[in-house]
Amino acid sequence: MTEPSAAPTSPTLLQQALDQNESVHETVEQSAAELVIINAVLKQEIPQTAQTGDVAQALQKTDELESRIQSSADELAQVNQTLKQEISERADLERQLADTQAALQDAQDALPAQRRGQRA
Repeated sequence: MTEPSAAPTSPTLLQQALDQNESVHETVEQSAAELVIINAVLKQEIPQTAQTGDVAQALQKTDELESRIQSSADELAQVNQTLKQEISERADLERQLADTQAALQDAQDALPAQRRGQRA
């Protein structure tokens, strides 16, 4: 009986993309956390009376940027989850294909033996 071939051991392109995305996700998460701290320090250290005009606008922009970065990190997390599901489904399909190919090879190998037995 033919053994099914093992799944490839080297990372697939999808796995490499996932690894890269997870790295980017970590960087974005860290950046968002750093921006939260920076923004909090600025708001605390700049007197309320000085938080007008350009300074107020800059503080508002950092709030908006913080929100966009966190939103991007959340979206990356969702993309990563989708990639993980696709990789898992693909690996399952590749195992099923290997099993089917092995069964087909076994059936093909058995055919000549059956034919020889019928002729005898």
